[in-house]
Amino acid sequence: MKHSPAALSAASHPLAGKQMSGAEVIVQVLADEGVETVFGYSGGAILPTYDAIFVHNRDGVKEGARPMPLVVPANEQGAGFMAAGYARATGKVGVCVVTSGPGATNTVTPVRDCMADSIPIVVICGQVPTAAIGSDAFQEAPVASIMGSVAKHIFLVTDAAKLEATVRTAFEIARTGRPGPVVIDIPKDVQNWRGPFQGAGRLPVPGYRHRMNRLLRSALSDAQCADFFSMLGEAKRPLIYAGGGVIQSGGSAALRELAIEFNIPVVTTLMGLGAFDTTHPLSMRMLGMHGAAFANYAVDDCDFLITLGARFDDRVAGNPPKFAPNAKRIAQIDIDASEVNKVKPVHWHHVGMLPEALRALLAYGRRANFKRDWSEWLQHCAQLRRDHAMNYDRDSELIQPYHVIEEINRLTRGEAIISTGVGQHQMWSAQYFDFRNPRLWLTSGSMGTMGFGLPAAIGAATANPDKLVIDIDGDASIRMNLGELETVTTYDLPVKIVVLNNCGDGMVKQWQKLFFKGRLSASDKSLHKKDFIKAAQADGFPYAVRLERKQDIERVVREFIEFKGPAFLEVMIDPDAGVYPMVGPGQAYNEMITGQYIASRNTPTQIRPPDASEMF
Repeated sequence: MKHSPAALSAASHPLAGKQMSGAEVIVQVLADEGVETVFGYSGGAILPTYDAIFVHNRDGVKEGARPMPLVVPANEQGAGFMAAGYARATGKVGVCVVTSGPGATNTVTPVRDCMADSIPIVVICGQVPTAAIGSDAFQEAPVASIMGSVAKHIFLVTDAAKLEATVRTAFEIARTGRPGPVVIDIPKDVQNWRGPFQGAGRLPVPGYRHRMNRLLRSALSDAQCADFFSMLGEAKRPLIYAGGGVIQSGGSAALRELAIEFNIPVVTTLMGLGAFDTTHPLSMRMLGMHGAAFANYAVDDCDFLITLGARFDDRVAGNPPKFAPNAKRIAQIDIDASEVNKVKPVHWHHVGMLPEALRALLAYGRRANFKRDWSEWLQHCAQLRRDHAMNYDRDSELIQPYHVIEEINRLTRGEAIISTGVGQHQMWSAQYFDFRNPRLWLTSGSMGTMGFGLPAAIGAATANPDKLVIDIDGDASIRMNLGELETVTTYDLPVKIVVLNNCGDGMVKQWQKLFFKGRLSASDKSLHKKDFIKAAQADGFPYAVRLERKQDIERVVREFIEFKGPAFLEVMIDPDAGVYPMVGPGQAYNEMITGQYIASRNTPTQIRPPDASEMF
């Protein structure tokens, strides 16, 4: 859990007692919360707040206030994903400000996406005046009803006197516990209201705060630690399974220390990439449906699985009874009690703050002088990495997407921020890029939202102006939010965009080839007329290049990476390149399809069509 900035008392806040409009109150609270950038699109019902931001940036800065730049997207969905990219890359709360009606409804997908991946953002929506709510007024939408089912929390502010406390509470809820999106629906008359600025105060949400206090007090006892190390001591093949919760909790450093101290190999989920340095000898990289074969085999072989900030989702444990079949014991640490024993029964668990729990285990193990020789298991894992390494057709005359990513990775050395859309390019990126640190990997995991990559990269670049930010996208996925190309150049962000073009919905085509006898219904876009290079040039990209020859890969990729400023690279890849390994829906890891170029240790299984309930 991340704590809010030091709370200011009403007596200590320099502006306490000052008369402000509701819109000015909103902006001042954003400033107090340390908001550095606002992403959003204006409109009638949110105009007072946009005007207040303008005045803050014009006049407040003269008085020593920190500026709060506005980044305006092509579409409100883009604003939501920019806020999410900002949050994912920094761990701070991202902020999105939009108008009522379609402005608010365009953010539903980013809100749900953030909820599914536990990303902290605050979405501020304008709303029609209080008296007009429910009258089908112009650009009215029932935001509370719509967002209530997809957000961590939703506030509709009808009492202007509670506006300040509501905005502060929204940030508290977004960043604490299991992070998530909070939506504030603010009628226009509440924004125009005038009253005294309090300078402090939050809403009374006793139930929520009770749960948070209980989590903070939930410390591992020596007896619990002793039970954990008793199980670990009996194990011969322990394995850590780390999810996105490790990164969201700030637990990556503690994870690394624990794994290295006790010599335990680590697999991560898609959302957990970067929680443990993928170049470290203990890293077994990503497990799951498209995880590395050696990672999945390690899961099959382990006898003690230590689950950290992960939830046994269907992309990891597609067949729960057969997941980690040789694990005599499973341990789980999570901040959310509902995730324990939900999918896979565990033998030891702790619900609480992950970094503190890992540090408690580490301290106990050191005090107990816990040592075990797992050299045979470590050698086995190393052999798995060698025997079942990622691979592809390196002799093909066509450009292989894996080759392009390997070349980018060679130049960036696991230190670039990588965002992706959703599809094959997403999985290739997860498989072939290195991530030395957390918050370098930005992707839509649970929702799988196409169009995520470009706006998320913009949010990350805004937060990290000195870091290399690369969006690896697909020709189908980038179409979803292609208008944000102009946002990149408008703000002169040095975002690098790679479109791996296989003329269609590559992942859908792969499933259709495997499970639907090759019938490419609505997924083949080879007849589309889009010229991505002309589109990028039209939006002001000074570097826009199409790569079509294998022999040019090294030279062009280096030019692209070293170019100062926004750069766009379209790569015409082998249209039949697939994502392997692949664990079919509902299947176990021993049924994994490794393709032609990755060695399998099993007899190839017959590919069966999935049941309707297993699709995607």
